Amino acid sequence: MSAGILLVEDHATMREAMRMVLEGEGLSIREAADAGTALDSIRREPPELVVLDLNIPGGPGLDVLETMKRDPATERIPVIVVTAEGEEGRAGAIRRGAVEYLTKPFSPRVLLQAVERALEGSGPPEG
Repeated sequence: MSAGILLVEDHATMREAMRMVLEGEGLSIREAADAGTALDSIRREPPELVVLDLNIPGGPGLDVLETMKRDPATERIPVIVVTAEGEEGRAGAIRRGAVEYLTKPFSPRVLLQAVERALEGSGPPEG
């Protein structure tokens, strides 16, 4: 795998862990710790995939997701939502355009599988 991924996560340790896992698979990673930086980065140099925490400074991650999906220049970029909120937000995130929804903590294997599916253009597995 070789793709440009934007990690949007305010917690430095979590961001670092995800970056290490993804770079270990040969993926190119950029990072953003807040909503404003994320949107600026997405507009300036659209990534192939966004991994988006829902709880970030500068506005909820769902606002970032909705902004991306309303913009014709970024609407096709797949978004994997990662959150500590639990399963209750899954339906809303998927309805707004997320291709995957992972609840923290998740294993490196689960993250890699979600990234692979998103980059291949398929959704989450059934069941």
